[in-house]
Amino acid sequence: MENFRKDPEKYPIKTPSGKIEIYSERLAKLAKEQELPKGQGQVILPIPAYIVCQEMRGHQDPLEKKYPLECYGYHGQGHVHSSYANLPWIQELQPDLLLINPVDAQHRGIKSGDRVLVKNDRGSLHIKAKVTPRIIPGVVALPQGAWYQPNPNSGVDEGACMNTLTSSIVSPISKGSPMHTNLVEVSLA
Repeated sequence: MENFRKDPEKYPIKTPSGKIEIYSERLAKLAKEQELPKGQGQVILPIPAYIVCQEMRGHQDPLEKKYPLECYGYHGQGHVHSSYANLPWIQELQPDLLLINPVDAQHRGIKSGDRVLVKNDRGSLHIKAKVTPRIIPGVVALPQGAWYQPNPNSGVDEGACMNTLTSSIVSPISKGSPMHTNLVEVSLA
């Protein structure tokens, strides 16, 4: 963006104004035209803002008492979305692991390598844990893209598919899956 910084008129960026936009006319128009589902977090704003959405810790969500951890989906290193997630040799090299902070792990008796049960009202799954201070207390992270493999006896997903825990309420702008707002509980399997 060096050219833009030197001469914004001559080298505009790809926005309606040609400049960096803090207020977005496109989003303002979309907010007026688009009908959104009812619910917390279902809002489109023309400026950057913190928006409390469904199933977030610390915002008086009644589910937080039952499911005290916020679960985020992330892109793991062993596969691209679900592509290659079913290859055993890739899982051997780069296994999917649930990231959990030592504070939360200790409270639950969980150590790195332990098989854990992650659950909420939508489903449950098994995955191995990685105890790490690289994730904040109260939050766990689960790689996205694993293949759903329900246990025929228990119904627990042995594939650790993030969708097992995810709400079907879509995000307001992209109408995508809300992989980053799921309240869960984690225990030893």
